[in-house]
Amino acid sequence: MIINNEIKFAEKVVLIDAAYINKVTADLSHHFGSMIGRELPKADLPIFLECVAMDAAIQPGDNVLQVLFVYDKAQPRMDAFVPGDLKKELNDVAFKSQLGEFQLNAFEPSDMANREDFFLESVKLVADAKEVKHLVIIPSETEYADKLPEILEKVDGKDSIHVLGMNPLPESKAFQWEMLGYAVLQALGIRADEI
Repeated sequence: MIINNEIKFAEKVVLIDAAYINKVTADLSHHFGSMIGRELPKADLPIFLECVAMDAAIQPGDNVLQVLFVYDKAQPRMDAFVPGDLKKELNDVAFKSQLGEFQLNAFEPSDMANREDFFLESVKLVADAKEVKHLVIIPSETEYADKLPEILEKVDGKDSIHVLGMNPLPESKAFQWEMLGYAVLQALGIRADEI
């Protein structure tokens, strides 16, 4: 949300690399669909976001969770999710659940920056914002997640910072690492008894 040319953040912000979660979700859908012997539906994005928030220890209540997707101009859809169109369905929209209101916005880098640089600059911007107390980050592990610890070590004044991924980052006092796969499996509708 931009007010008077300044970005206004909520107290709880979830920053997501859209290309990364789309790839992980498509890979897990293919793998587990073969394993359990049934075709899986597209992942339910609201369920995914609720699970991510719970994995980051956000409790049910009257919360406002600002979800920021970063995506490439060449890939404006997350085909593994429903809804999945970052420009038409997931920008400047919101939904409510038992955890509160999720406000969704999607951003693509300008022609002067690539997704990696834009994402890392976004992490710095959100982490430096005083109003942000809880930060949840889903970076691309294969491209730039190794650069996050150095950025997050310099951050203070946050109640919590969670980084979600499929492979743990080096241990750090600056953030907690959480497994992304659990949220994806829930969003795909895979039951525990099927695994």
